[in-house]
Amino acid sequence: MLPDPIARIRRFNRAVTRETGALDGSFLGRGRPLGAARVLNAIGQGIDDLARLRGYLGLDSGLASRLLRGLEAEGLIETRPRPEDARRRSLHLTDAGRREFDAYERLSNESAATILAAHPRPEALLAAMDLVASALGRNGIEIAAADPQSDEARYCLGEYYAELNRRFDTGFDPARSRDPEAADMSPPRGIFLTARSDGLPIGCAGLKGHDGRWAEVKRVWVAPAARGLGLARRMMDRIEAEARTLAIPLLRLDTNSALPEAVALYTRLGWREIPRFNDDPYPDTFFEKRL
Repeated sequence: MLPDPIARIRRFNRAVTRETGALDGSFLGRGRPLGAARVLNAIGQGIDDLARLRGYLGLDSGLASRLLRGLEAEGLIETRPRPEDARRRSLHLTDAGRREFDAYERLSNESAATILAAHPRPEALLAAMDLVASALGRNGIEIAAADPQSDEARYCLGEYYAELNRRFDTGFDPARSRDPEAADMSPPRGIFLTARSDGLPIGCAGLKGHDGRWAEVKRVWVAPAARGLGLARRMMDRIEAEARTLAIPLLRLDTNSALPEAVALYTRLGWREIPRFNDDPYPDTFFEKRL
């Protein structure tokens, strides 16, 4: 009899616990357990607010306080008054803490490289890890405005274009598409959003401004590993909210029938199919929505 799904998940959990050293008293041989190392890492990554730190790591107040006191006693972290409110404190690494952070980064990178090098299909392994990480971290996915010319925006758009090229019978060439100018997807004309899971970009959506009477939703993409988590709907809701803030009364978008999941999403969200409104050679289905 094959293992049931619950047994398979528990096997996975045991493997991750073992490989991450969750039970080791000295994580990566640095003299402190994984919990303290994770707090040190989070502060080193710029999470300097206690409430945000607790939420990011899923810690209750008692455990967070104990871990922070331990790191303070080691001389690895310190608290400082916030410039905007001296009654609140922010968390920072000391010079010794920065050295420990760097050591953990080096050892963690080496460990990850070893795992990849030992697997015969590293890309398949990474895809499986992305799927699990997105599912387990779904409540921590953040959607925020971004510069449409930033590295993370360009990464998302590159993945989006590559997928269209795979899925369209004619392929996809961004140079032939009506690619929006960056200024049209930046305030005050529009906005560009990226979705991040633990700092990694996994989705994007743009609002391209026109003449103030309407705007166009562009470049809605979600990484395959994050699909099915409601992320596209969240980004569309955020786009609509931003359009209302900009006093834009009408939104339009185009898509291709080779993307049936996109057509189904827009229909579910109350968009109405309309005749073609542009001369872009790739779309064959057009929608609008009044706000």
